[in-house]
Amino acid sequence: MADQTVPASFEQVADISTKAPTLIEGLPGHGLVAAIAVDQITDQLDLEHYGNVASDEFPPVVTFEDGLVQDLVRVYASDDPAVMTLESDLALPEPAFEPLSRCVLEELADDFGRAIFLAGAPAQSEDEIGDVTGVATTDEIREDLLKADIAVPDERGLVSGITGSLVRECYQADVPAALLIVRSHPFLPDPQAAKSVIETALEPLVEFEIDTTALDEQADEIQQRMRQVAQQYQQMAEEQGQQQQQMQTGMFQ
Repeated sequence: MADQTVPASFEQVADISTKAPTLIEGLPGHGLVAAIAVDQITDQLDLEHYGNVASDEFPPVVTFEDGLVQDLVRVYASDDPAVMTLESDLALPEPAFEPLSRCVLEELADDFGRAIFLAGAPAQSEDEIGDVTGVATTDEIREDLLKADIAVPDERGLVSGITGSLVRECYQADVPAALLIVRSHPFLPDPQAAKSVIETALEPLVEFEIDTTALDEQADEIQQRMRQVAQQYQQMAEEQGQQQQQMQTGMFQ
């Protein structure tokens, strides 16, 4: 059967000479940890708009900032430090996971040397908020995690969503990648968890310095700004859960 996946495509809009940069994924997920952290990194490092990803599977919306319309999914980059970020203004629906993941691997992988993915996970207690563990797609990346004093879990685990899809594609394509799992608030956008993953994991792994004081000073503002994205993410997760339940019910009828 022919592949029915609707493809995604990357359009480069700037020439940036970078040598094997680290791609840091900042797509909305639990606690908006990745989105908050990577937004801060992009702003602090003054990364340049490198290109856009488009797909018919993305939500039919337009976003804007500072009075200018912009693409929903964007890539930013810099040569010093050698960093590339992947961002989206909204949580993406499940049909977009595979085309975006394939696009990153097929059209962007040659532009970066390794990737770091961020996944928020509900904290079981207040003391857990900000705890970071890491898993790797290669032995070399696992050693990088250990050298950065990032805990590597012994137990089995599972990460779903767009982040899980991206990590799977990297693993299958032998692209060096790390997945950082950050414990965050169970219900709210969590700037403190974003601050923790920047300071305890991303800074030692990527060797840059990010001023995170804004995440303290603007915590309430950031939560309010991200709350709408979080609500959309929760609604989408519930709809997907209902669809899966209906499919399972149908299987047993």
